[in-house]
Amino acid sequence: MTIETAQHSSNVPDAARHSHPIEPGTVHDSARVAAVDVLRGFVMIVMALDHVRDFFGGATFAPTDLERTTPAYFFTRWITHFCAPTFVFLAGVSVFLSSRRRTRRHLTTFLISRGLWLVIAELTIVRFAWSFDITSPVRLLVIWALGVSMIVLAGLIQLPRWAIAAVSLAMIAGHNLLDGVESGPLIGEHFVSLHASLFDWMWAILHVPYFPVLYPLIPWIGVMAGGYVFGPLLTTPRPVRMRQLMWLGVAITAAFVVLRAINVYGDPFPLESSHPLLSFLKTNKYPPSLLYLLMTLGPAIAALPWLERLATTAVGRVIAVFGRVPFFYYIAHLYLIHTLAVVTSLVVSGTSNRFDLPVLYLIWLLVVVLLYPACRWFAGVKARRNDRWLSYL
Repeated sequence: MTIETAQHSSNVPDAARHSHPIEPGTVHDSARVAAVDVLRGFVMIVMALDHVRDFFGGATFAPTDLERTTPAYFFTRWITHFCAPTFVFLAGVSVFLSSRRRTRRHLTTFLISRGLWLVIAELTIVRFAWSFDITSPVRLLVIWALGVSMIVLAGLIQLPRWAIAAVSLAMIAGHNLLDGVESGPLIGEHFVSLHASLFDWMWAILHVPYFPVLYPLIPWIGVMAGGYVFGPLLTTPRPVRMRQLMWLGVAITAAFVVLRAINVYGDPFPLESSHPLLSFLKTNKYPPSLLYLLMTLGPAIAALPWLERLATTAVGRVIAVFGRVPFFYYIAHLYLIHTLAVVTSLVVSGTSNRFDLPVLYLIWLLVVVLLYPACRWFAGVKARRNDRWLSYL
């Protein structure tokens, strides 16, 4: 779902390569890109856990329902909160890395075409993966948000970097100011009426998660733009980079702790004495609140220096394989999990084909193991070939 990893630069004209002080393929470049791939690989692996829970989970309550959940269920859901924000943020980082090897005109064209492709994929390939039914209702999820965010970013990259940063901060930090704006007529509690006004439809698309728009755009556009602005930090010398990444990540995480403790803006939620830690960590993903984004992006950024060291190990190289083929992995893991669920339902009848956490974790590990050979093969194809269509997968 990202543009491409920076080490795959065989299709870049020589003149473009020599126009930058730090060239793709150097040790410096490889180390920082490997860390990005490992972080992306981590969140891709964790994302599969959430989707295994969707297809196989037997719990009759929401994992974040503090009146019914258990710490194990809560944290099984909570850890997956890191996936979407980190993934969208790293997509912006990849756009910046790509901008060092492409002309602005070429990058703009690519972002628009890639974004349109992702929206089409959401409406077709991804939609069918979730339902195995070509007549299933349309749901606009993370792939749609990624696609539209890329299209918007194609316009934003024409602006000075400070202006892009201002837009990103305004969307991330300011969108909760709009929470009190009332929407118009709905069908039921969570559906946009077919007869709703243009404003109501636009409000659902931009800010309020009413079906079919489950990923409103405003915060996600800001997160991708933030990743683009963040990208230059990865081009600094290693000692400076390691220090800056650590302090930035810690500062963002500390901002979450302070704002959550004050509990007046960004997604206030009453702290419950029976579940003090769980209620402190309960933040809103739909749409992603300021506190949600601070809670997830801060630790992700702070982890990059450690992941840069992990990337040189065998474990890091395995994890990075998933991070180098994110769109391929996303599609493959949905079809694999859904297929396993169908097969299980044929073998095991009734409610017994829904499982508790220990079995869910075993299924999750099985899914990841089964996906690795295919992802490694496709990562090799992308590394060996420079076909233009491969940059869309």
